[in-house]
Amino acid sequence: MLDIKFIRENADLISAGAKKKHLEVDIAKLLAIDEKRRALLTEVEAMRAKQNETNDAVVKANPGERVDLIAQMKRLKENLQKKEKEFAGVDHEWQLLMVQVPNLPDLSVPEGASDADNVEVRVWGEKPVIANPKSHTELMQNLGMADFERGTKVSGFRGYVLKGDGALLNYAVWNFVMDHFVKKGGFTPMLVPSLVKRVAFLGTGYLPQGEEDLYKTQDGDFLAGTAEVATMAYHMNEVLDKKDFPLKFVSFSPCFRREAGSHGKDTKGLMRVHEFFKFEQVVLCEASHEESVRLH
Repeated sequence: MLDIKFIRENADLISAGAKKKHLEVDIAKLLAIDEKRRALLTEVEAMRAKQNETNDAVVKANPGERVDLIAQMKRLKENLQKKEKEFAGVDHEWQLLMVQVPNLPDLSVPEGASDADNVEVRVWGEKPVIANPKSHTELMQNLGMADFERGTKVSGFRGYVLKGDGALLNYAVWNFVMDHFVKKGGFTPMLVPSLVKRVAFLGTGYLPQGEEDLYKTQDGDFLAGTAEVATMAYHMNEVLDKKDFPLKFVSFSPCFRREAGSHGKDTKGLMRVHEFFKFEQVVLCEASHEESVRLH
């Protein structure tokens, strides 16, 4: 979730970012509610201070003055309760608008309505010309590296089993990635939970827009589709010292996605499955585009 101070100072940038992501967010309404919320909070805090002041006066007052002060305390309490109730309503509306504000896309992200508008940034190596190429599904089945039929029988649609060299190759790739980031990049390795509280999804911007693609438990928690959620929430509600930046993590976890939408419904094999494993590279640094690109 973006900081409200950043939103106030960059309202046009936030609106442009939401438009680029094809999301409808009323930033003007959010800022108006935010102003009202801050004004009410100031009133509530002033009334609480007055109540405390009067309470202290009651303790020190003589019996004759105490009766009037107690009556005054009663009126203050009633007015404060009304104002707190009004603030709670405005604060709730503010929170609902805040969670709709998306994270800003990188400046290099092209405008577009679908994958067809993606831009090829670079090509590495020469593309081989293969007569009658086989898909990864065919290759893995022919080599005994994966079983999609039995995986579906056990797990349901999009289930699969890696076996033999397929499982060993998977472990080898995991070890390669971990070695690369820890030894060369100075990243701290982390194994993070997949079962995560709702507040962590709200804070990282995956809710409310992405709720249909998440598995939800009967307790109101969610199974994450990326280790980013737990990693970003690792320092939740903490104030970090700038001198400790950058904090660099490479996190690993099982991941789960319902893929409830139409995207990927015709994709076969290991792509767009419901359960998978993934590394996530996370860097906490100052809010600078240049610094972020450099560290990644």
